Amino acid sequence: MLPLLALAVLLVLAFGYFGYGRLVARSYALDDARVTPACRIDDGVDFVPTKRFYLLGQHFSAIAAAGPIAGPILAVQMFGWLPALLWIGLGVVFIGAVHDFASLIASVRHGAESVAELARRHIGKRAWLLFMIFIWLALSYVIVAFADITAGTFVGKTEELAQVGEGAVLFNAGGAVAFASVAYLALSVLMGVVERRLRPPLWLLTLVFVPATLFVVWLGTKTSTWLVLPADNPQKLWGLIIIAYCFVASLLPVSTLLQPRGYLGGFVLYLALFVGTVGIFFGGLRYPGEFDVVQPAFKSFDAGGPTGLMFPFLFVTIACGACSGFHGLVCSGTTSKQIEKESHTHAVGYGAMLLEAFVALIAIATIVTLAPGSKLPGPGKIYGDGIGKFTSVLIGKEHMVCAATFGAMAFSTFVFDTLDVATRLGRYILEELFGWKGRTRAAAATLLTLLLPAAFLITARAPAPGVRPAYMDFWTLFGTSNQLLAALTLLAITVWLRREGRRIWYTAVPMVFVMATTVTALALQIRQSFATLFSRGLALDAVTLNGFVGLGLVALAAAILVEAARALRRPVEATAAADPT
Repeated sequence: MLPLLALAVLLVLAFGYFGYGRLVARSYALDDARVTPACRIDDGVDFVPTKRFYLLGQHFSAIAAAGPIAGPILAVQMFGWLPALLWIGLGVVFIGAVHDFASLIASVRHGAESVAELARRHIGKRAWLLFMIFIWLALSYVIVAFADITAGTFVGKTEELAQVGEGAVLFNAGGAVAFASVAYLALSVLMGVVERRLRPPLWLLTLVFVPATLFVVWLGTKTSTWLVLPADNPQKLWGLIIIAYCFVASLLPVSTLLQPRGYLGGFVLYLALFVGTVGIFFGGLRYPGEFDVVQPAFKSFDAGGPTGLMFPFLFVTIACGACSGFHGLVCSGTTSKQIEKESHTHAVGYGAMLLEAFVALIAIATIVTLAPGSKLPGPGKIYGDGIGKFTSVLIGKEHMVCAATFGAMAFSTFVFDTLDVATRLGRYILEELFGWKGRTRAAAATLLTLLLPAAFLITARAPAPGVRPAYMDFWTLFGTSNQLLAALTLLAITVWLRREGRRIWYTAVPMVFVMATTVTALALQIRQSFATLFSRGLALDAVTLNGFVGLGLVALAAAILVEAARALRRPVEATAAADPT
């Protein structure tokens, strides 16, 4: 049954790219004769013309974070695999990929400006300011949720393995993932240095550094205790170390870390997709019965509690697996500055989002074969073990330790690649908001972007057996704010298309649906948060933060909607034209 489900989803994704995606692409009249911002500016730092395949890997690595893994796994646990698959398949083709593609081409047509700048150009300065505040808040939730979930993969239980030589070997699963991830980042920097100074052909870099990336995964299993932190709460310490990494990484030129790391990370993610595909289609042949779908297709319309209703929480729980506002920030913040030709926006924008949906399919496959009713670990553990199980189809169960380490490292790679991109985007927003220029002010903007996530991590409760992890306190609001940002981005793009006299139905209809879903989800979460606050009082914790941030997000979205309605009633002016050059 699992192969048939996967085949059905793949056919839907193929229809999306070759059918609906091309229909949307024709509406933009893509023209490779139009000089892109990357080619026009080409400053070697942010604006760098990049080959399509290289950029696809980098962009895919940047957008494919914990969302398409953790979200679908949580949704299957709450509602069953059928609602999750339906939303992922249909949502990504008609909403998520359209959003990403539209964000990318709109930014390229406007000099690689951000989504907020697009709002200022076509809605007004007040909408721009509101967008900036909304995006900055949404990015804060991206960073805190992903930093904590990544830190959790670096903390594992030390176990004794089989006797080797004269004594037992100690193995720390989290330490192995930590070493492999840190070594992977070091390889990325080395690759960037080699590429800039020696300028070897891309195939040679690939031949050397992709196998080296797999080698450090194996090496991590042999050095699993090297990066075990001696702290009372190592997960919190790792979270703060990751925040410090984000500060440094987001200030480096894209060619130093972002591009080579994204390229290598793309291969890690492609390999994860490959072994996942092998496991789905051939696992049952090698290990009969172990890859059967045993989780229920449908569980309930209400997963329990005041925020457990399938509508709207199925949609915001899955989040990035079907639609993500964060992708619009990546498209208009970093990727649009590297597009070499307009025609590449279809493959990079629409195509990468379909790849992310396939990531979500693999994530669902890692949980549907687990026995229902049993106590399941967190999404990161489920995914890592599942990828290890899929890998064993190729290399055998005797290598499960290395295979599971690769799975967990692939998970952290999804997340790691997004963290410093989110930080870089936060820096761009503050620089744009305050008109800051220069490296010193860039560092100040980066520090300000990371202060709120750092405060969240410092005040987060410590992990405890039987208690859900700290990132889950922010996950639902993260997913809600993320998809509400997607709705607002589609709103700005719809206004732009309308003022240019183009068709708008393919952005307007998804915008209305996502807006209604996310506002409903926000209203229910705000009600729950303030009911708790009224009963127990104020406290510096997730309940308080979520309640007040939720109110702020609703107010900002409402104000942007009002400004957009006013803009649609105004006559088109020459200053609203696209691409000022």
